[in-house]
Amino acid sequence: MAQKPSIPKGTRDFSPAEVAKRNYIIQIIKKHFKTYGFQPIETPSFENFDTLMGKYGEEGDRLIFKILNSGDFISKVDDVTYSSKKSGSLTPKISDKALRYDLTVPFARYVVMHQNEIDFPFKRYQIQPVWRADRPQKGRFREFYQCDADVVGANSLLQEVEFVQLYDAVFTDLGLKGTTVKINNRKVLSGIAEVIGAKHLLIDFTVALDKLDKIGEEKVKAEMLEKGISENAIAKAQPLFGMSGSASEQLGQLKDLLTDSEIGLEGVAELEEILNTIDTIGLQSAKLELDVTLARGLNYYTGAIFEVAAPDGVKMGSIGGGGRYDDLTGIFGLKDVSGVGISFGLDRIYLVLEELDLFPKSLDISLDVLCLNFGDREGLASLKLVSALRNLGLRADLYPTAAKFQKQLKYANKRGVPYVILLGEKELTEGTFVVKNMETGDQKAYTLENATEFAAEIN
Repeated sequence: MAQKPSIPKGTRDFSPAEVAKRNYIIQIIKKHFKTYGFQPIETPSFENFDTLMGKYGEEGDRLIFKILNSGDFISKVDDVTYSSKKSGSLTPKISDKALRYDLTVPFARYVVMHQNEIDFPFKRYQIQPVWRADRPQKGRFREFYQCDADVVGANSLLQEVEFVQLYDAVFTDLGLKGTTVKINNRKVLSGIAEVIGAKHLLIDFTVALDKLDKIGEEKVKAEMLEKGISENAIAKAQPLFGMSGSASEQLGQLKDLLTDSEIGLEGVAELEEILNTIDTIGLQSAKLELDVTLARGLNYYTGAIFEVAAPDGVKMGSIGGGGRYDDLTGIFGLKDVSGVGISFGLDRIYLVLEELDLFPKSLDISLDVLCLNFGDREGLASLKLVSALRNLGLRADLYPTAAKFQKQLKYANKRGVPYVILLGEKELTEGTFVVKNMETGDQKAYTLENATEFAAEIN
């Protein structure tokens, strides 16, 4: 007996209804990307191993899917490396490619390779799948889509402001009112690491801090201790865990904490400018909120960082995030190209819209009209009618065989088709066709020469 097929954990099949809902989200995001002046690009699903490794920190590197070299790859490994059983030494010798982990690093590689063809500042958007060898759970998959927008080649804080507006525009259009855009600045975190005496452990500090909302304060502190950050340093950072009040009050507390850190105060000034500008311009439905513990564990962020939380009452991880990276292209040899970008988490946004029942009901309708089949002559006439309706913009189809009437109606009901066309021997003789409204049961006749009348009525 054949084994029942399965798919890898953390991946999914998508039904026609699910694809329609995903496309709905993508179309809205893409519409606003274009409105804001972003241009589309695409990059390969896999990159060279060296392009990706070392760009996401130790934890991120572990989650990169490596692709084994073709052929007898293991025979090319020397005995010392093979017998050491150390994956860090073995992997580069048996894998020279990897599936992309995100869209940002491939974008940086793209900018460097195509720098002579690009007009700076360059605004690009990219909607493609990425892969992470993560532990699957609700809202966390091993294969998922990212919807990214980035600007490179200018360092104005107006770009950060624009991205907050973009988040607001997209989520308002999706009906997700009340989303919270959280903001912080990596310069502030660098300053805190500096004043507590843990400057050399900045990455360990931010990686641990980034888990605060997932594992809580005590476990974050325990991880910091484990990484070599002293109890004295953690005590000095305590104000970070307990800050409260308005954004301006928290910024005041940060200024006091960072008095002796030039880079930290620079980060505070940038936050102040972004928050004040958004306060002046206003948002449609989103809220911009300062979160001094927001860290985002990716190494390439250097300035403002963002994370978007779903509306209150929805238990879901972040549905968007991003930030400023002053020298991401520098890792590929192109120095001093500042950039900032954000990402929309398509799969999590889908789950939130589903939970809040915000998808338009019209997405459930994949076909406007189904023409029933009553035989060869009638079927040929029906096919001509269906072709005419398609030319008029309707999603129309003909049942392929002259099956029993009830079977064809049952199929129409399962597909959620709102209108069914009856074109039997009587209608063929009279030059007409009958349209049945599947919801009300009402029927109306039209002449075959005047299909436009029917199309106009239901469009």
